[in-house]
Amino acid sequence: MYKIINKDGMAKSAVLSTVHGEIKTPVFMNVGTSAAIKGAVSTEDLKELKTQVQLSNTYHLHVRPGDELIKEFGGLHKFMVWDKPILTDSGGFQVYSLAKLRKIKEEGVTFNSHIDGKKLFMGPEESMTIQSNLGSTIAMAFDECPSAKADRHYVEDSVDRTTRWLERCKIKLEELNDREDTINKNQMLFGINQGAIYDDIRIEHAKRIAEMDLDGYAIGGLAVGETHDEMYHILDVTVPHLPDEKPVYLMGVGTPNNILEAVERGVDFFDCVYPSRNARHGQLYTNMGKVNIRNEKYKLDPRPIEEGCNCPACRKYSRAYIRHLVMSKEMLGMRLCVMHNLYFYNNMMEEIRDAILENRFSEYKARKSENLDKIL
Repeated sequence: MYKIINKDGMAKSAVLSTVHGEIKTPVFMNVGTSAAIKGAVSTEDLKELKTQVQLSNTYHLHVRPGDELIKEFGGLHKFMVWDKPILTDSGGFQVYSLAKLRKIKEEGVTFNSHIDGKKLFMGPEESMTIQSNLGSTIAMAFDECPSAKADRHYVEDSVDRTTRWLERCKIKLEELNDREDTINKNQMLFGINQGAIYDDIRIEHAKRIAEMDLDGYAIGGLAVGETHDEMYHILDVTVPHLPDEKPVYLMGVGTPNNILEAVERGVDFFDCVYPSRNARHGQLYTNMGKVNIRNEKYKLDPRPIEEGCNCPACRKYSRAYIRHLVMSKEMLGMRLCVMHNLYFYNNMMEEIRDAILENRFSEYKARKSENLDKIL
């Protein structure tokens, strides 16, 4: 069940109740593609970092270690020792982005594994079966993610096929949830809106999938080549045509400023590899701007990454020490950096929720965004 607690303009603070606990939105989902956050961050760490939802990928877990193996362990929650909600991506985006050779047909997609080249097939039924084996809290529908700049005729055909695939996903998941041996019989299904940067295709598709009465709705196919202004425009025209009483998820986005702009347009869920990926290269987020901890000027700096930050790295360690670890390629350096960035994101989402509840989101957004893109 999804309940809006307060709205401040289009921005909304809500609660999604799931079989694995409540999710307070807006929320950032920390990306653990292969059932782990890159950077030696454990599930115990994630709780300390204020993580509400962990995201894993259907395709990656299917090819390694195998979804049937994970089912033998009692599902992904038990396998990775995480008792809070998990969202699994459908695998569709990875099929299109990682597979060098692929063939799309009405049934699904034939492609070669990026690990060993083995020929694989995935369609709506296969994706739902894999996600059911994983036992995630929220399953994403199998879709095609066309380029933001794709030809209009191609996008129209692709979106029509994605709609048909969504119908098949819904039927299959309902069947799987009724099976005796299903791990999570309350698995939710989010459908995905596509349409590249064509307003009319996006709007029409949003109206069509809104009629299916799904548990939530995602906006996909953004942050894949279009400008930020184009992305914000698509949100402006699309979100109003999705059900207001259901959560909205903007897939693969983004920077802190992207999130602030999208929250203002009514988005609840976010995920992105930025905080962990950038951290592994020493790029750190603070309220005063971005810190490249590898810079020489931090060699003797006794301060934490950010004054006043309560993350495990900032509570104990200096910039000088963390820089030394990163420059020495010590894993602890990467771990501390990842923990800081994940905490920064999760703490920002908590601040956003509080601001919406207190009807001061516009003021918060203006103040928060002022320094985020500065380079320190």
